[in-house]
Amino acid sequence: MKRLIALALMGLSTLAMADGSNVTHSQPAVEHYTYATDLDIAKVINLSPVDDVCAVVPAKMTYEDHQGKRHVLEYSVMGNGCTNG
Repeated sequence: MKRLIALALMGLSTLAMADGSNVTHSQPAVEHYTYATDLDIAKVINLSPVDDVCAVVPAKMTYEDHQGKRHVLEYSVMGNGCTNG
């Protein structure tokens, strides 16, 4: 009887692991910002770090719009490595 219970538990755990592996976490396509881009930002999820260089570098922002759809926006920013001296 104990063996049957052990086999049943192992079968259930295998099913649970298999079910979890089928979950896909699709990333939204990266959108490139232009001045004509119509932004609908309800909540910022993540901002990429900006490089410590004195040049224009790409940055990414992950956000949700007012309908709850997730977006990734790539845009250009000035790096953090410039000094005024």
